[in-house]
Amino acid sequence: MLQDSTIRKSLDQYIKRRIREIPTEIKQTFPNIKLICKCDSELDFLYGYYVGKIEEGSLHYLLKATRASAGGYVDTFEIRGIIETHKRELQDTIKSVIN
Repeated sequence: MLQDSTIRKSLDQYIKRRIREIPTEIKQTFPNIKLICKCDSELDFLYGYYVGKIEEGSLHYLLKATRASAGGYVDTFEIRGIIETHKRELQDTIKSVIN
């Protein structure tokens, strides 16, 4: 799907930008995360939440950028794989906010 290097680079930049926005979002959306979270840890909950949010945003971003329909061209597993390449950065960003 993402064989065009400019689209891949653009998507990577989008993901990095979203990760930089997370601290502000957590403070505004989850001020009392310890009261809300019923997971094993706040980190697990927020990591899963933001992977999903970034995946959804990336899909929308790609569809808009490529003017493609959702049928067949965009592989959500590939998007998830790209997001996972930023796993450590995402986890570190979340840890810095909740600690």
